[in-house]
Amino acid sequence: MVGNMLNLLDESQVKFTRILWCDNANVIRGKAVHINRLETYLRHGVGISVAQQAVPVMFDAPAPGSGLGPVGEVRLVPDPETLVVLPYAQGHAQFMGDMVVDGSPWDCCPRHFLRRMIGEAKREDLAVMAAFENEFYLLQTGTDQIIPADRTVFAATLSMELQRAVIDAISDALIAQGIGVEQYYPESGPGQQEISMLYTDALSAADQQIRFRETVRSVARQHQLRASFVPKLFADQAGSGCHLHLSLWRNGNNVVYDSEDKRRLSIVAKSFMAGILHHLPALMVLSTPSINSYRRIRPHCWSGAFRCWGFDNREAAIRVPTFPEPPSPTHFELKTVDASSNPYLALGATIAAGLDGVRRNLELAEPVHVDPGNILEEERLAGGIDLLPQSLGEALAHLRNNETLLNALGPDLAKAFIAVRQMEWETMKDWDLKKEVELLVERY
Repeated sequence: MVGNMLNLLDESQVKFTRILWCDNANVIRGKAVHINRLETYLRHGVGISVAQQAVPVMFDAPAPGSGLGPVGEVRLVPDPETLVVLPYAQGHAQFMGDMVVDGSPWDCCPRHFLRRMIGEAKREDLAVMAAFENEFYLLQTGTDQIIPADRTVFAATLSMELQRAVIDAISDALIAQGIGVEQYYPESGPGQQEISMLYTDALSAADQQIRFRETVRSVARQHQLRASFVPKLFADQAGSGCHLHLSLWRNGNNVVYDSEDKRRLSIVAKSFMAGILHHLPALMVLSTPSINSYRRIRPHCWSGAFRCWGFDNREAAIRVPTFPEPPSPTHFELKTVDASSNPYLALGATIAAGLDGVRRNLELAEPVHVDPGNILEEERLAGGIDLLPQSLGEALAHLRNNETLLNALGPDLAKAFIAVRQMEWETMKDWDLKKEVELLVERY
């Protein structure tokens, strides 16, 4: 297997192989190994400091209280199944890395966390399929200002034509890496785009999300553009979400649909959704973890600002898409997610929340058929329709009291992750949007 891999890289004229990880601040990082030394590093990985999982988004220094510092090393071991030759970076290939200590997975490794949650789902005889649906802005380069690449509106064919070259190049690069491209259209904001990927198993979906972000940003630069996934770039324009689509499977069969149920939803799907909604105020620290995220999570912004669900309701936190013919529905969409989240942590925690609903047989509330922001507050509260946390600080308070998610993360990962989020909150909570964007536009 190693010989075949090396032959492939040699035939592709690869000079360096990048081994990537995504930290608790959702900054994608990597170390590159020259092809001449790759065989050794395939076995042992490259070394990184344990402090890498305690670094906030602002700077390269560990957050206090994380339990991680300058002493200690983990090995970042490439996963051979994730090897791709990069179509946008000639002479480079890429692996996803697993964090290993003394030959065993490190408890603070986000990828290992997702694997554990996949294993927990398997205990319930469930497999989770998923896809991240990204919105992002294309911006002009050659200026210190944050200026959209065009001034078009939702689904404008003019934007399709203006950005055709870069969108085609992004799509080709994704497909060359084995990622299925399903749909593309210009989104509501000026210069904003959306490209959706086909669903796959949960671990591959998170890997694809890392590849997607890397590909979009790299290809955009080659077209003299800058791509940004920052949740809220412009105060007066649409934010960028990263909706998480989920389906549940048993023995190779989708088990979301139930023709005998009045809502056409199975018991397991309803309990899974109920679990997500139950834990969502705390889950948001993992699914919408940036200070900037909460500028997007607002009523009437199609961002999932209310703890409720509905069929084709784009203001609800969970939307259940419907189709003209059965089986329908086949999946559900968590809208309270953006691309400032580490996909391994966001997806893993969502699975943990859903499984808690399944294990406790939580009942799903009635669907909401209107914009919840138009319901009188007393009626919303009577119906259990809460406005979700409006700041990272508020969400952090929920997570600190959520035993289900803390236990799922485990003590070491929970401690490091919360320390990072707390430092970001304390440092950035009084920043204005301009200052946030100046920092985050280069991170996400």
